[in-house]
Amino acid sequence: MTARHEEIADELRRAIDREEYTVGSRLPSESELATHYGVSRGTVRQAVATLTSEGMIGSRQGARRVVLASRHSQSFEELRSFAQWARAMGREATGHVVSQEYAPATQEDAVRLQLAVGTRVLHVLRVRGLDGQPALLERTVYADWIAPAVEAIEPDCPSVTQRLNDDTGLVFAYGEHVIDAIACGAQDAELLGVRRTSPLLRVRRVTTTREGRPVEWSDDRYRSDAVSFSVHNSIGNNALARKTPD
Repeated sequence: MTARHEEIADELRRAIDREEYTVGSRLPSESELATHYGVSRGTVRQAVATLTSEGMIGSRQGARRVVLASRHSQSFEELRSFAQWARAMGREATGHVVSQEYAPATQEDAVRLQLAVGTRVLHVLRVRGLDGQPALLERTVYADWIAPAVEAIEPDCPSVTQRLNDDTGLVFAYGEHVIDAIACGAQDAELLGVRRTSPLLRVRRVTTTREGRPVEWSDDRYRSDAVSFSVHNSIGNNALARKTPD
């Protein structure tokens, strides 16, 4: 049986997702929440502590809690895949491979994947969608040791990350991200269904195993009307989050 404080925590999560409590706003006081849910202040305190530990609510002694994020935000520190992020906010992620080919590792590939120049690596261009609408282009280069497993995955697999975990036990443990904005080129415009020169959000990332072995590096380009990025800063935390626009 679910504990009452867990039920209240889930109700608060949904209320934040519905923007009854928007990011930056204060929650009602413990007394007000206790009256609303018909429970003790101690039960409310447990529920709020759960959301605080998840990073959704900020805690400050002597003040009401402030909403920091909703489940529509996904911290890059959590290293969720695009599909996991989409599921977390109730959206359907799709994927389709446009092209896939082996090529000798360039100097950039070699540096990012810690391989010798000329090593045979797998290049994959994939369109990712949200609820059937194109949202992201992934240009990913996979290291030689994981490339055969990637090549065997069906072209429309919604989550390569999950499939690799299921098939090989691979866990993507660490990621480094560099974010900037670029103008959309002809190929990107056609695949994403936007005008050429439209602004795109670009995330260049390298993902590694727990042991620090590089698995892939990717140039991901998002439609600016499909996602946006927000940064929440504090003394103890500097988390970068990806979210849908308001």
